[in-house]
Parts: sequence; structure tokens; C-alpha cells
Amino acid sequence: MILSISGVVLLGVIVVLFCRKDGLKGTHAVVCGLFGFYLASTAIAPSIKAGGASLASLLGGIKF
Repeated sequence: MILSISGVVLLGVIVVLFCRKDGLKGTHAVVCGLFGFYLASTAIAPSIKAGGASLASLLGGIKF
């Protein structure tokens, strides 16, 4: 749960930065959000979730 919340916050910050700096319009952000909700209800959603968890564990294992 913590991973998904922090992921949502990170992606939200990226969307806000794109809206302010790179010219992403609010309607484009809404369409992307709706696409994500519809994608979450498809059969590929578990694969996307597993890929995100795998990427997070990979990034979490990096030692500096």
C-alpha cells in the first residue's frame, strides 16, 4: 500500500510539472488518468502491477 501511495504521489508531481513547464494541458492529464483507470480493469493490470513492484524493488536495492 505504501508503494502505491508513494507512486501515485510521484506520478502526480510529474504531471503537475508537465502541466506547468512542458505545456501538458489539463484535459490531456484527465484523459491520461481515465486511461489509467480503464487500464487497471483489464486483464493486463496484474502484469503492470508486478512490473511496477519489480522495478521498485530493483531501485530499492541500489546502494550508493
